[in-house]
Amino acid sequence: MKEIYLAGGCFWGTEHFFKQIEGVTNTEVGFANGNTENPTYKEVYTDTTGHSETVHVVYDEKKVDLEFLLNMFFKAIEPTSLNRQGHDEGTRYRTGVYYTTDEQLPIIKKVFAEQQALLTEPIAVEVEPLRCFYSAEDYHQDYLDKNPDGYCHLPLELFAFAKKAKPKAK
Repeated sequence: MKEIYLAGGCFWGTEHFFKQIEGVTNTEVGFANGNTENPTYKEVYTDTTGHSETVHVVYDEKKVDLEFLLNMFFKAIEPTSLNRQGHDEGTRYRTGVYYTTDEQLPIIKKVFAEQQALLTEPIAVEVEPLRCFYSAEDYHQDYLDKNPDGYCHLPLELFAFAKKAKPKAK
């Protein structure tokens, strides 16, 4: 199993999106790359901790690769928007890709270059090594499964798209 940490705005929708993709074996929402230890949602919500709402994505590399997941990530975010996704604003909603191994960086750079070529404005998604990740409270985990009518900045059609998307066979 491989892992990547993706910040795509509100983590409820980002997690639900990635859970639909074939080959993703586990997801967990939490807070990444901030300045405080073990923050609560209430603390992160103040935008004073430096953390971003992030999804830890675990995937089976035999079924889906990082390049496919990153290209899917770009379908679920507004990549040129700084500290804002949908109606959600603040540094906690910034977009980011937090990698865990040096081998991931060339793949990330390749996908970012390809995505940038499709845009007229610069990509505002940060790319950094993962410095820290703290799991969010239980009620945030699998939030849209528990609350199907709960708030989400992503359109429902995007979840159906993710479920139908077929990673390249290995």
